[in-house]
Amino acid sequence: MITHGYPFDPTYGCDEVALRAIRPPALPAGFADFWRATRAATDAVPLRLERLPAADEHRTHRVSMVRFDTLGGHRIGAWLLEPRVGAGELGLIVGHGYGGRSGPELGFLPRQAVALLPCAPGFDLSAHPDLPDVAERHVVQGIADRETYLIRACVASLWSAATALVALHPEVAGHLAYHGSSFGGGLGALALPWDDRFGSAFLEVPTFGHHPLRLQCLCVGSGEAVRRWRATHPEVVEVLRFYDAAGAATLIDRPVLCAPALFDPAVPPPGQWAVANALPRGEILPLTAGHHDNPHGNREQRRLREALKRRFG
Repeated sequence: MITHGYPFDPTYGCDEVALRAIRPPALPAGFADFWRATRAATDAVPLRLERLPAADEHRTHRVSMVRFDTLGGHRIGAWLLEPRVGAGELGLIVGHGYGGRSGPELGFLPRQAVALLPCAPGFDLSAHPDLPDVAERHVVQGIADRETYLIRACVASLWSAATALVALHPEVAGHLAYHGSSFGGGLGALALPWDDRFGSAFLEVPTFGHHPLRLQCLCVGSGEAVRRWRATHPEVVEVLRFYDAAGAATLIDRPVLCAPALFDPAVPPPGQWAVANALPRGEILPLTAGHHDNPHGNREQRRLREALKRRFG
């Protein structure tokens, strides 16, 4: 039993058996066409790639900043980490949580990996005066239409990041992987079906899974802003069907390690497990808690790190 002061149950009444039984919602007609068209439109955007020096230091990697364009006219900033010794053997694109990314922090980085850490449109290196930089506003920006929803550009920015990384380091073409947690986990699930450059992925406590369930769950994360928006804009449900990470996960045909939580006040576990269960080639490593103090955190993080080392070196 985890002690907490929330006015709701962050397990949402589900034990692990119940969570493992959750299935993803059906995909809407036109889902694949929409995302394939989005990918094609993204690939047509010239990167205007530039590289800038950075003051940050990393023990095993050189750090610099990169900027490039993506869908919708968004200029993306990213941190680039390159091995100090030897050539890159693996290319990592690393998404971030809904708190943004103020620097090139990275929990897991193989010594011979080249990593690009993009900031989603609106956040930190990708800040813009017309875009919100707080989760509760960002998650409903443009939500009235599937074409204008800001999450679309966030997904596109991951594809553009992969293109930028391969342009900078051609040797990692064919050796790309994606890592994403929370917000970045949900974006990864939406991005991966349409980009076969990624050979594998790691999704931790992924958001945007199973919106029909999420809309029923009180939480302290970005889902609460969507839930409240839907209360006065019921038509948004049709838009959200095209942004369901669990539905998208059914189409990911590559190995994915997924770490969903059993207890999470910010990203309701039923949505996380809907993503994990939907993965055709998924491996699930459950976490006792996400977005909250985890009584078994050190042990579970060691287990997770060992699994990542087996997969990514």
